[in-house]
Amino acid sequence: MSAGIRILYAAACDNPPLPAELLRVAPSAREAEASAREIIDVVRTRGDDALIEFARRFDNADISRLGLRATLEEFSAARDAVSSEVRDALTHAIRNIRALHAAQKPAPLTLVEVEPGVSCGDRFTPIDSVCLYVPRGRGAFSSVMCMLGVPAVIAGVPRIIVCTPPGTDGRVDAATLVAADMLGIREIYRVGGAQAVAAVAFGTQSIPACTKIVGPGNVYVSAARTLLSDVIDPGPPAGPSESAILCDGSADPTNAAWNLLIEAEHGENSCAILVTHDAAYAARVADVVSTLLPRLSVERRAFAVEVLNRNGGIIVTASLAASVALVNAFAPEHLALMCRDPWAVLSEVRNAGEVLLGDFPIISLGNYAAGVNAILPTGGRARTHSCVSVDTFMKRSSVAHVTQCGFASLAPVISTLSRDEGFSAHHLAVENWNVP
Repeated sequence: MSAGIRILYAAACDNPPLPAELLRVAPSAREAEASAREIIDVVRTRGDDALIEFARRFDNADISRLGLRATLEEFSAARDAVSSEVRDALTHAIRNIRALHAAQKPAPLTLVEVEPGVSCGDRFTPIDSVCLYVPRGRGAFSSVMCMLGVPAVIAGVPRIIVCTPPGTDGRVDAATLVAADMLGIREIYRVGGAQAVAAVAFGTQSIPACTKIVGPGNVYVSAARTLLSDVIDPGPPAGPSESAILCDGSADPTNAAWNLLIEAEHGENSCAILVTHDAAYAARVADVVSTLLPRLSVERRAFAVEVLNRNGGIIVTASLAASVALVNAFAPEHLALMCRDPWAVLSEVRNAGEVLLGDFPIISLGNYAAGVNAILPTGGRARTHSCVSVDTFMKRSSVAHVTQCGFASLAPVISTLSRDEGFSAHHLAVENWNVP
């Protein structure tokens, strides 16, 4: 094993199980549930006072004088505090994210004539109110504000609020405020953690109850969302960051090593793996990782070393087909295809929140500004869940329109089937309907 990363070996078959040593922190780790439950109960009964107390306890921030909602003066101060380079970068990122997501928005109503006189279809409407959760702690995430805010605005959600943890000065991250302002979102609350989920589930004196909450968070946020799923739509699962790099040995080892470190530096709960059937290539990447680690900050280097030696690492398989099978079993949040023919490999990939390929399959590009949404299912949930999109903020209603011609065709079918199932009113209504 390299000093910077461990190498694991999968079973020598074309459909190997995930190595037992591979650890993945569940989005709602069981040990967080008890704390989240206690926090939820306090917020439900004490409202704003509880939020102020928890900010002091968990964020080391006194927000009692600032109030929970960011003021117009704070937005103005944020615009002055953020450099022109950051503002330009946010503008560029929002432009690309908007270009993709605008194309996702469905027509308000689509109808298909299924038979003469019978038209059926879908009507799309935005969700009434949504809380966008923008995390903070290991870093500030104005990029998450962009990824959540753009599709919510495009969907036409009437009320969009943001909850985000305060800094130790009690303030909201300046770049996050600037990004929200660029999107026309100005209802921002300096509240994070499980207490934020409880606040938007029940409502407090200052924070409105919302229909849905969307955005990544730590295990306490995830636990609270699970516990309150009967009160508020918890949104798609988005827990600790994770990535898989699929290599066939053709990619530059240094590039592969950097891609591994991108997710590994997020925090000790992240998971980053590189999967390859080339053992010699695996050893080369491991050596490069060791040389690159000193170039990270002390904090990020510590995270990366822990993740790459405890949660993830390099996994060597028996063949390229086995590597693909293992990636499908892992169902990663982010997947980078670093192969000679990535399009051919893509056709075999079934489970991934995001796939990056080409000459620059760099996970950072998707995280910030390529245009794809970086809020993705984690913890293996990419097997059944999708990335955040405009659809995340909309709902679909079925619509049917039947003319007299269509009714004449359908009526005997309804009578026969409802009689067979024993529903009297169903067939009596059809048989006795007063036609104008």
